[in-house]
Amino acid sequence: MGKPAAYIDQYSPTLLFPIGRAENRAALSAGTRRPDLGVDIWTAYELSWLNDKGKPQVATATIAVPAHSPHIIESKSFKLYLNSLNQSKLPDADAVAALMRQDLSAAAGCAVEVEIHADDSPANTIIAPLAGQCLDAQDVSFDQYEPDATLLRCTDTGTAREVLVSHLLKSNCPVTGQPDWASVQISYAGQQIDHAQLLRYIVSFRQHAGFHEHCVERIFDDIMRMCHPDALTVYARYTRRGGLDINPWRSTQGNEPPRNVRTARQ
Repeated sequence: MGKPAAYIDQYSPTLLFPIGRAENRAALSAGTRRPDLGVDIWTAYELSWLNDKGKPQVATATIAVPAHSPHIIESKSFKLYLNSLNQSKLPDADAVAALMRQDLSAAAGCAVEVEIHADDSPANTIIAPLAGQCLDAQDVSFDQYEPDATLLRCTDTGTAREVLVSHLLKSNCPVTGQPDWASVQISYAGQQIDHAQLLRYIVSFRQHAGFHEHCVERIFDDIMRMCHPDALTVYARYTRRGGLDINPWRSTQGNEPPRNVRTARQ
């Protein structure tokens, strides 16, 4: 802290650090239904390179990493990789996208989608709240700040089809210890889930050390195991850190992934 830190500003794909998904998934409940679909949607807000004349170019990028990839990409290493493009000459945005596609796919272990957007592109200006009923105004007490699936329970009021939202999801990066803040949207059909208990469960991640992708998969697994919904989608929009946000989406339903629309906190 408070000391200068050098970083590589010439193209270096070896900076990317993959982390296997298998270990985290092995810790999830055996026999519980897994998501049929999933993607991790990244937004890179600090992307720059030099054109052939040495003129700096700036843009943002949207990256989609399929949930079936063997690896996630550690976010600090991703930031350092993007920094390595800062003084690298590349002819145009298409060349940058192709290079990123190649390197990120190699790190993730499967095809990764990359789209480059001009800094003033309309794709960068769409801000909208997550749709659904917000749970956060409930006047309930909290005393559990490590994930506890037993907090989840259903009511005896019958079945429901609901979209529920909370802005109180927080976890900590297992590499840096820095806080990760998120809004989470839970869509389900089945026996109605107790709203107060669901909010307590979401808040229970507050002291948990876990990657964004792993937290969302644990939420999906715990709800599926404890509440047995017929259909379930869990989607988290994390606030950016280091110029990057990560937005994991997991679903049992055969629909398309959500549009990459920012929340006001992002």
